[in-house]
Amino acid sequence: MTRLQNAAEFYARPPGVPEGSVVSAFRVPPEAAGARLDLFIQSQLRRTSRTRTQKIIKLSAYDESGRRLWPNDRVRADQTILLWRPPWDETEVPRDLPILHEDEHLLAIDKPAMLPVHPTARYYKNTLIKLLQAARPKEFLTLAHRIDRETSGVILIAKTRACDVTVKRLFEERDQVNKSYLAITWGVPSELSPFRCELPLELDPDSIYKVKMRIGQTADALTAATGFEVVGTRRRPTGEPYALVRCALETGRQHQIRVHLQTYGTPIVGDKLYGPDESYFALHADGELTDEHRARLELPRHALHAARIELPHPITGDPLAIEAPLPADMAEFWESLESG
Repeated sequence: MTRLQNAAEFYARPPGVPEGSVVSAFRVPPEAAGARLDLFIQSQLRRTSRTRTQKIIKLSAYDESGRRLWPNDRVRADQTILLWRPPWDETEVPRDLPILHEDEHLLAIDKPAMLPVHPTARYYKNTLIKLLQAARPKEFLTLAHRIDRETSGVILIAKTRACDVTVKRLFEERDQVNKSYLAITWGVPSELSPFRCELPLELDPDSIYKVKMRIGQTADALTAATGFEVVGTRRRPTGEPYALVRCALETGRQHQIRVHLQTYGTPIVGDKLYGPDESYFALHADGELTDEHRARLELPRHALHAARIELPHPITGDPLAIEAPLPADMAEFWESLESG
């Protein structure tokens, strides 16, 4: 998908489309030819329900000639679908960025939950890197790695080009970088603690959400390994058990911890994709979660926190360990449960 800010430079704005609208262009690959437009666009937007996709198409879909398109239209190979939409008002995000470590080469931030780390289709200005660049306009700043928007905790930012090159190499090689997370799960893993999960991961072809992963079932699945340790257990007065689990990443696959914990029947509290119902993922993205949905999720975000990173300093080589305390929302939820 390509999102264009200066649409007039590429496509003529159709009659009736307000000036200043933002256009998203989608090229139809040959393998999608013949599909309904709503199904094709949903596959591109990824986080949006089919109902919401149909509303978007009815309000904004055109072809390159300016002809209106409708949800039940069939797409053609190499056709360009244009969505002309008003400039979006970005969702407000947490802006407090506690510094955990800083020197002339490296910055470590305790990223709050619900703050994206880099621009996406839904967030442009309200991201960690954009907020830092606005606060430090004369500094070189680039992300050393990424964590999910809902995940809180330690994230590293390079302040020099030399640091950027070295720290990214360290993360790619992984043998000198140790990343530890804390998760609160529904249920307690039955394995003796500590234990290790070494199951490969791949995109889930059966899910309508093109970011969802599953345990690998094909030869192309990627190796993945996570170490787990149950550090505490609690329960509701009605008996439902929960666990606080330390998770050590040995590889860095997409959604690795979340999928591995789901495999043991203990998904992370608040997880909309791997928790009680994957449809919550799109409902949340579209702002359509009900009170009943939110009560079932228990937390507004998945309870996963990047607690600690250990690595040699990218420039000096000295051992460096950076920790972020358990955030208030996870700590308060844990304390609300009964010991046992």
